[in-house]
Amino acid sequence: MKATYTVNCSILLTDLPLLERPAAAKDAGFSAVEFWWPFATPTPSDAEVTAFIRAIQDAGVRLTGLNFAAGDMPAGDRGIVSNPGLQKAFQDNVAIAVDIADTLGTRAFNALYGNRDDAFTPATQDDVAADNLAFAAAAADRIGAIVLVEPVSGAPRYPIKTAADAIGVIDRVHAESGTTNLRLLADLYHLDVNGDDTSAVIRDHGSRIGHVQIADAPGRGEPGTGGVALARQVHELADGGYAGYLGLEYKATRPDTFDWLPRDERGADAVNIETLSQLQETRIS
Repeated sequence: MKATYTVNCSILLTDLPLLERPAAAKDAGFSAVEFWWPFATPTPSDAEVTAFIRAIQDAGVRLTGLNFAAGDMPAGDRGIVSNPGLQKAFQDNVAIAVDIADTLGTRAFNALYGNRDDAFTPATQDDVAADNLAFAAAAADRIGAIVLVEPVSGAPRYPIKTAADAIGVIDRVHAESGTTNLRLLADLYHLDVNGDDTSAVIRDHGSRIGHVQIADAPGRGEPGTGGVALARQVHELADGGYAGYLGLEYKATRPDTFDWLPRDERGADAVNIETLSQLQETRIS
């Protein structure tokens, strides 16, 4: 499969300070990383941004994806795209994120939609989300990047739970603003946990998938620790022409969290589906 693994350094390597994680990913044999928004606020200082950019560059890895600001994730926030009270904060954040991406060659942003807020009607929140996504898509398009809409599990008030939910949002924004660079983020873990038919999603919306992330379920651990049919799904993605990155966005369950993946495959530009197949066979036996 013509794809490369990219390590999500916001959920992995968390025993290290954030700015040391890109180098640790490189030392582990990977050539690419991705991050959730790596700052405490939507508008960090110039010094904070410079330090983050330098950490990526000094590590010699590519930053393949970056989330827009998403609020306080540990406290349960899942984005600010649909929050009417944070529209200026989001749009200010987009400008900073695009500047970072332009410097580092990053070409994908994840725009987490946000939890429902009882202070506003769902319709009002959806209107704000559509405006913000159109704004973000236009900004990203100026550097040839895409904006991703992600179904998420484990957040009861997050309204985008299935691929169809995300596609509906993407279609609305396209109809209203003409944007053509919004894509589905297919996190195979979230889709599985939420009961989506992942094979059908790949078959019906494969051309609209802009990024893929993997973890096993239950537990969101390393591939091979659960029951998600990752080998089959990755094979289906390859058959459908997907050639982007596979984001390792899982929780470490053992000291060497990358021991399931041979070192010579970690930085390769072609994912070996057989490795995932062997993991599944080992688990079953």
